[in-house]
Amino acid sequence: MPGAGATGPLTLRSAAQAGAPAKYASGDPLRPGLCGEIVAAVMRTDPDLHIEGLNQQVPLRRLELMLSNGDLDVFFCLLKSEHRHALMRYLPVPLYRISHVLAMRAGDERAPRTWDELRAFSRRQPLLLAQGTKLAATLQEADVAFIESARSDREALQMLVRGRTGGVYGQDFNLRQAARGAGLEARVRIGPQVFEEETQYVVVSRHLPEAAVERLTDRLRQLSASGEIARLAERYR
Repeated sequence: MPGAGATGPLTLRSAAQAGAPAKYASGDPLRPGLCGEIVAAVMRTDPDLHIEGLNQQVPLRRLELMLSNGDLDVFFCLLKSEHRHALMRYLPVPLYRISHVLAMRAGDERAPRTWDELRAFSRRQPLLLAQGTKLAATLQEADVAFIESARSDREALQMLVRGRTGGVYGQDFNLRQAARGAGLEARVRIGPQVFEEETQYVVVSRHLPEAAVERLTDRLRQLSASGEIARLAERYR
């Protein structure tokens, strides 16, 4: 990989996450994808730094493998988990916080507000999740029944309105963007209860030279200190 120093041309390989329109390639010109916008902001801050590959949509589990193997240098917007720490390196600059929430059909008046209530709710009909997310581990640890069969949040919401599940558990950013993209905003209600909060980070391959890691970390610190990342995130809430 050429140009791994602190200055000069540097090209890093990345990819977009498939099935995550809030992060990448939403099709909405007003909200084209928060993580893609953060990538663009990083490159504006450092014109000699090029991050390529966002035109390829890759499933989350495949992204983890590519980072572990060194087939990707960097990926923007990933939650922390124990198994991922062994596969990749998290940069220390937090990007934005997400909330775990429950989406239900608009006419359903039930509103679980505690983990106990969510457990009882899921016993009648398991919650639906998009495949490959860290949220499955959260629900498993909380003893909440779920199935992980939807290929994306958009598909999960479509299954919800067809009566295939009573609730979709997911991230607030992703579920709102999926509802907008599928034209389901009037048919889906995203509950106000936050069951857990987590922070998204940039991750890099453990094969990436230290000079490149430091350069990328420095650019992220600049964007965080200026408030640019926070301003971008606010448009997606």
